[in-house]
Amino acid sequence: MKIRVIGTGSWGTALAQVLCDNGEDVILYGVSKDEVDDINNNHRNSKYFDTLINPKLKASNDFNIVRDADVVLLGVPVMAIESVCHQLEETLDHPVLLINVAKGFHPVTKERLSVAIRSFMNDKLLDLVSLIGPSHAEEVILRKLTTVNSVCENDESARTVQKIFANDYFRVYTNNDVIGAEIAAATKNVMAIASGVLEGLGQGDNARAALMTRGLAEMTRFGMAFGSKKETFLGLNGVGDLIVTCSSYHSRNFNCGLNIGKANDASEFLKNNTKTTEGINTCRVVRELALEKGIDMPITNEVYAVLFEGKRPDEAIRDLMTRPLKAEVI
Repeated sequence: MKIRVIGTGSWGTALAQVLCDNGEDVILYGVSKDEVDDINNNHRNSKYFDTLINPKLKASNDFNIVRDADVVLLGVPVMAIESVCHQLEETLDHPVLLINVAKGFHPVTKERLSVAIRSFMNDKLLDLVSLIGPSHAEEVILRKLTTVNSVCENDESARTVQKIFANDYFRVYTNNDVIGAEIAAATKNVMAIASGVLEGLGQGDNARAALMTRGLAEMTRFGMAFGSKKETFLGLNGVGDLIVTCSSYHSRNFNCGLNIGKANDASEFLKNNTKTTEGINTCRVVRELALEKGIDMPITNEVYAVLFEGKRPDEAIRDLMTRPLKAEVI
């Protein structure tokens, strides 16, 4: 099976190595000549990792490598997905199985990514699978134990992706609750920003435990309003991804919040940030959708106020802690 991975970033590179370790015919496509040359000549991607990668892994700056693909993996940020899909649609002369690994919502239409991607690909899409779960590229590249979900309404497509990725350090389950898995994977990034803020302000384990628990309830409430299954939020795409993203310095969303918390202000971070932080756009979209549907999202609302309205993080936390008292609702 010919598999082409679009994007020589950290996650694209790590997943391409998993496929290479599994003996698949895989080639990475990247825009950066330096990154492609580094992979091909030095067996490294030094921009992201300080480690050797599988020497059999090859990369190219030629987008036409997708022409003979059976499977294409989109390893690009949410903001780039639409343009890459249009490029794929124009380049391919046959339908392919597409794998998406990004987490979030379309920034303009506010659609879940699978809905948006399907609308871009027209007749060049055999099926679409999301490969998502609690995973950091920095650990996968070192072949540390990781477990994710292959998510698709079509069980056969989900199993195909499961089989090509699964090995003794990368375990893959299947899940057919596309709505729940995608919403959980996206909304946990908002909670990760909040968790980083707590860390930056010097709060402790008690605060993070509360944030993650009430954040999970908020994520679940939001997802179920759009038709997801409650149990999905108790699995890898919900509580699993929430734990790893809210607790790790590998997480860009956690580090976003960490810097904002340390400064007790978001303006400097937002002005100077050059890294993709999907939770920022996700927070905006989730708040807008929640307002439209009348969903109670207190944590998301406060993160939004910090990111987009100039509210001080310590004031946001105080306002969350002093809301009217009530019984816990899960």
